[in-house]
Amino acid sequence: MKIKIAPKMSLLLCLTSALGACVSPPPTASEPHAGILWVRDSAEYRALAIQAYAAAAKDLQGMIDDPSWSALPDENDATGRKPAIIFDVDETLVSNVEFQVALEPPFRNSKLDDWNAANEALPVPGAPEFVQLARDSGVEVFFITNRPCEPKAGVADACPQERVTIEDLREAGIPADAKHVMLANEQPGWTGEKKVRRDLIAQDYRIIMLVGDDLGDFLDCVRARPVAPCTEGATKASREREAGKYSTLWGNGWYMLPNPMHGSWTSAR
Repeated sequence: MKIKIAPKMSLLLCLTSALGACVSPPPTASEPHAGILWVRDSAEYRALAIQAYAAAAKDLQGMIDDPSWSALPDENDATGRKPAIIFDVDETLVSNVEFQVALEPPFRNSKLDDWNAANEALPVPGAPEFVQLARDSGVEVFFITNRPCEPKAGVADACPQERVTIEDLREAGIPADAKHVMLANEQPGWTGEKKVRRDLIAQDYRIIMLVGDDLGDFLDCVRARPVAPCTEGATKASREREAGKYSTLWGNGWYMLPNPMHGSWTSAR
């Protein structure tokens, strides 16, 4: 059963007595920040998610039919290759907002892994329908996630997180298999920088769309702390320059889902 933790308000209870005493209750857990509450509670979040997938659905057939079209700026000649779409997973297809509500800082990958293993995954609005439309239209779909492969005590599988990720996608209404799900550290060179995995898919497919919730799902070297093969960290200014450099692709091959909760933007200065 999905665990739901309602936000708690800090209260001060003044108990009037003959002495006029004022007593405070025990401290409560801090309320989740506004970005988390916005994703969980607002109609605006759902509308934006649906809008992103509706725009992608409207563009889909035209991009399939145009053999010269690619959503990768450096994919030169992909004529004759089967079209494919690359999706991020968390906050793009699978919503982890309930985990964010329940999270007791600091964040660790193991906390998210344990949460996902114990709770049924929820879809991002519009995601399952669009993935199915793409598949029905003859498009191959891949899932590149920065959930990392990490060993777990008592588990023989070198990457137990892959099974959990595939199960999360299935629970969210998006069937997937190990061939199409690519985790960080799953293979040598598969760092948290997604370029290597995107380029690997592009060897055999024409990438017609990228769908994600973070600039790193579309562009390279946009983290404040560089991850190989990047050698320099990004700043707010450099991130804005890179996003503007490819402005013609936003909503035209690149589709961004809203995520004010976490991401590479939080550490850029």
